[in-house]
Amino acid sequence: MDRRINWLLLANAMLGSLLSGTASRIFIISLPTVANSLGTDLTGVSWAFLAYQLSNIGLSLVFGRIGDIYGRERIFGIGFAIFALSSLFCGLSQNVSQLVASRLLQGVSGAMTQSVGRALAAEAMPEELGGRAQSYVTTAFHTGFLLGPTLGGLIIDYVGWRWTFFSLVPFGVAGAILTLSNLKQRETPSCHGPIDYLGAFLLFAIASTLVILLDRRSVELWGTGIQSSVGVIFLVSLFGLFLHERRTPNPMVNFTLFKIRMFMLSNVSLFIMAIGYTITSFLLPFYLQEILHLSPSFIGFLYVVPPVLTILFAPASGYLTDRSGPRLPATLGVATLSFSLLVGAFFKIDSHWLLPTLMLGLSGLANGLFNTANSAGIVGSVPKEHMGFASGTLILMFGLGNVSGIALGSLLMTTAMELHGGIRDTITTAGDPYAFVAALNTTFLVATALSAVALATSITRGAKLPKAAKPL
Repeated sequence: MDRRINWLLLANAMLGSLLSGTASRIFIISLPTVANSLGTDLTGVSWAFLAYQLSNIGLSLVFGRIGDIYGRERIFGIGFAIFALSSLFCGLSQNVSQLVASRLLQGVSGAMTQSVGRALAAEAMPEELGGRAQSYVTTAFHTGFLLGPTLGGLIIDYVGWRWTFFSLVPFGVAGAILTLSNLKQRETPSCHGPIDYLGAFLLFAIASTLVILLDRRSVELWGTGIQSSVGVIFLVSLFGLFLHERRTPNPMVNFTLFKIRMFMLSNVSLFIMAIGYTITSFLLPFYLQEILHLSPSFIGFLYVVPPVLTILFAPASGYLTDRSGPRLPATLGVATLSFSLLVGAFFKIDSHWLLPTLMLGLSGLANGLFNTANSAGIVGSVPKEHMGFASGTLILMFGLGNVSGIALGSLLMTTAMELHGGIRDTITTAGDPYAFVAALNTTFLVATALSAVALATSITRGAKLPKAAKPL
């Protein structure tokens, strides 16, 4: 056993990632049952989904930076404790308002654990094994992603939906205890200065308003009138952040980090890749169920393929990253996703189910190759005192890519449906399958073209990580 590796810290980082993947999938599976039990509809329960997104994405950079200042393990341990408490509150919720508040708190816990988790994995292993460290975190997350639906379904069927949340509590407690145990054995970083509270507030305002602007659920919940007000808040906050951060001695955002080519271009690649992943996962079920008429259970079986391939190929990507740098495996991942999206351009109304299965398989392979290497590129390219912030950008870019993917997929499908079938304001329709498939082909062609941008940014990021990055 390699004594240079802090196995307890690495295991704890993997536990946090495993819980994130499991919890996200369990909640999605439980949505219809939760809505019925709490006497609400899909719109009502969507508030719980949006509440988690707002706090999780909005606070990821904030907690990443706070972890850099006061110690990442402290933030990680507190995040586990809040996760346990918020999961308990979710299970005890008697109405949708209580569930929304509990999910908002659960999003805070997710921002705390996820924003520093990959940085802690990098700390746990020597720098030359940074790729493998990220592969362990990727594998853990997608293992949870794979197990979540099955576990959630069994728990709901046999003991009720509340236990999908109660079952998470012991793991949150265990994570907090493990973090405390490891914290006592390690020297924690000294404080690098006071927290920039105004910068933190402005950063949260920017990220959360951007989520509201991009997420189509916000329009359904609040109406189109709120978009202009939120847009104004976003622009004012963005302008205020730039002015404030350049003047404060201890900024929440160190803009010089974005001058690091590996860091900047890896984040751009991640954002575009997240859009591609989401367009596929968002639109493909409509095609499988409404056009090919596959059963939900069979579709569920097909969706096992991507996380399995991600789990299988993430370690290989980590090994290749440690040998040659993140550019090669990450770029292979981008190219694979581009080919996956291109497959969607050849869908027909009578295609064999193996064709969309090929698309799903390539998407999972792309994720395994790209995610590990790209994460190593982002976290490993900055000085150690900024690794928490870098880890937080992963959560922010992936989250924004997800909501952007749904927004872009909806826009492209609506526009293409009107072009091909003269149908307005719809994403899918069983009335004109030819127009729907033609619109789907167009959407995936545009997504393929967009992925070419990610291919360019991935190639030009640089072959190797910067050596011994100095404090900025």
